[in-house]
Amino acid sequence: MANPVTSGPALHDPPPQGRVLRTPPKSQRVGTRTQTLWIWLFLMPTIVLYGAYTLYPIIASYWYSLVQWNGFQAEQRFVGIANYQAVVSDPAFWSSVRITLVFMLLVAPARILLSLLLAILLNSPKLPFRNLFRTVYFLPVVTTTAIVGVVMQFVFDPGSGPVAAMLRPFGIGQGLDLLGDSGTALTTAAAVYVWKFFGITMVYWMAALQTIPTELYEAARIDGAGALQIFRHITLPLLVPFLLIITVLTVEDTFHAFDLMQTMTGGGPYFSTEIIEIYIYRWAFNASIPQLGFASAAAVLFGVLVMVVGALQAWALYAGRKSRKAMS
Repeated sequence: MANPVTSGPALHDPPPQGRVLRTPPKSQRVGTRTQTLWIWLFLMPTIVLYGAYTLYPIIASYWYSLVQWNGFQAEQRFVGIANYQAVVSDPAFWSSVRITLVFMLLVAPARILLSLLLAILLNSPKLPFRNLFRTVYFLPVVTTTAIVGVVMQFVFDPGSGPVAAMLRPFGIGQGLDLLGDSGTALTTAAAVYVWKFFGITMVYWMAALQTIPTELYEAARIDGAGALQIFRHITLPLLVPFLLIITVLTVEDTFHAFDLMQTMTGGGPYFSTEIIEIYIYRWAFNASIPQLGFASAAAVLFGVLVMVVGALQAWALYAGRKSRKAMS
């Protein structure tokens, strides 16, 4: 038996002769640098626009939250955390936080559950024209949100809107103003929001359903399992990791309903639909004397709320990966 110490190469022997790594020729190095230069050149418009319209406003909002400034005069008086103290002590701010959370609780469960049921139906290969139905349900997503908000004002018009016309034969359409009543405006806006972005959540669920092996369904049918049993014991357990991710994505999406809410209700009536984004907009651009410092402080606090949701999203992704590894 060979000695493993003495049979191998000596410690001070030269390395075995192999392929020699040669420096690329000068023309190749110049070509690589030229290609990199062209890549950065094509990326430059995106970098400039992203920096000017995304990064700079985010960084500037932190500075504006520490000053008192109306946006018109050049003078900016440093006030420290006074703007944050004013925002926290404003009852209207906490009212907008409450309305935002209520809006989230109305929208997120409806989008998740209804889109799941529809995705299961559209994922069936036996359904005729399922590609057509997928397109129809996803079509509102690509429609301009501001236009949808304006159109919905005519749809829910109590005098000449189609909703009032359909309900009038039942004796409840006359004078029914779903967007003009503080008791129904938020629920109506939530229903429109669910309809508008329903297709995104549906696509998430359809992608999740396609990860389930069809062999599991075939084996269950051979064993005599029905549709409800297949959904309960196969589909639902395998969708749990995706449920965490889709829930967090949907919840985070409900925090960005400014364009639809602004065009539909403008935060009214009587501030009943004033979510945090409209609250910030009102103080920054719609007040008699704009208070950009106050609005920036509210925006920073709103950003903290979104960051908390982002942390939950990271946790959901980690939990989803861990659950999938456990199942595999």
